[in-house]
Amino acid sequence: QVQSIEPGGGLVQAGGSLRLSCAASGRAFSDYAMGWFRQAPGKARSIVASIGQSGINTYYEDSVKGRFTISRDNAKNTVYLQMNSLGPEDTAVYYCAARQGDLAYLYLNLVDSWGQGTQVTVSS
Repeated sequence: QVQSIEPGGGLVQAGGSLRLSCAASGRAFSDYAMGWFRQAPGKARSIVASIGQSGINTYYEDSVKGRFTISRDNAKNTVYLQMNSLGPEDTAVYYCAARQGDLAYLYLNLVDSWGQGTQVTVSS
């Protein structure tokens, strides 16, 4: 199971930055590809970014390329999402996700475990 850890989401003004963290427990973290998804009110859950087992291979949704960075620290069983240049369109609940295997792109339907989610609100 994966879950959010501090620092989590919060309220930020447009142009600001946040870093999300997600910790895993009870499993071999390095055996899993990890990712971040988000879901805005009235919209479907969609991928933001994902990262392979070693942290070398990554995927970013087009709208966050150049603004967000996904990374992982296998020694700490933690995956991070650094979010810069935030805009109101980034407002959503953000979910950490895990899938056994070395996947650079984490399909929603392939997710094995979900975190509880953390709210990110970007004001204009």
